[in-house]
Amino acid sequence: MELPLVVGVDGSDSSLAALDWAVDEAARRGVPLRLVYASLWERYEDVAPSTSMDRPSEQVMAENIVGTAAERAQRRNPEVKVSAEVVGEEAVDALLREGRNASALVTGSRGRGELKGLLLGSVGLAVAARAHCPVIVVRGDKAGVEGTHERIVLGAGEPASGGEAARFAFLEAEARGAVLDVVRAWRCPAHETADEPRLAEDPAHLHEERASAQLDALLQDAVTDHPAVRARRNTVEGPARRVLLNRSAAADLVVIGARRRTGYFGLQLGRVGHTLLHHAQCPVAIVPQRV
Repeated sequence: MELPLVVGVDGSDSSLAALDWAVDEAARRGVPLRLVYASLWERYEDVAPSTSMDRPSEQVMAENIVGTAAERAQRRNPEVKVSAEVVGEEAVDALLREGRNASALVTGSRGRGELKGLLLGSVGLAVAARAHCPVIVVRGDKAGVEGTHERIVLGAGEPASGGEAARFAFLEAEARGAVLDVVRAWRCPAHETADEPRLAEDPAHLHEERASAQLDALLQDAVTDHPAVRARRNTVEGPARRVLLNRSAAADLVVIGARRRTGYFGLQLGRVGHTLLHHAQCPVAIVPQRV
């Protein structure tokens, strides 16, 4: 049985954009779509209604939001199987729990009631930094959100910690019939020992060669498993967060890996992830790798 794609809805414009994106994604993958609205209305209203006429306003609003979202999803693609539920939990806790039985989680870039000046809402950030399934934060300009570039960008990490992200990116490119740009950023450290003779002769060339070798190691299995995907390998000098941010302007999705340390409950998201989630011009997928 295919695990569902789970999308958090709260009635905000951002969550509606995430919902539309999730419907299209569920159709591409051929998986069911589950809509979740998280609310603690029972705690805050402090009532136990006996009839539908007495239901607290927050509960009515939550049910209306979920019902409207489900109708919107069905109108967008009647072939996608949609289920919806109001969950009595905080949003982050609910989505993290839902992620245990999801193919991926989808959130908007800002939630209902959050300040317009925020680049990324607190829920999206916390879920992306803690979930143990892929998380897609839907953000960016119209072209990126609507998928008109027909290009996926994979920020290639270390072979030992980026395998899941590579597999996810290849599956996305295959489902969309899109080009996959695999990018490995490299830099020459300002101060490094020249123990290896080639470092003294041509340090830039050596670092680029190492980046290329890491790309080959990372992509070996994915290329074999997805021979139809048009994967283009790129080694680029510069900070990874800047390189990927620039590439996001001509992409439909940027995919990066994230380490998840067992037993650690804090936010597990590096500088590259933070930068992309706040500034990328297209949706961003954070794909966890257990280490």
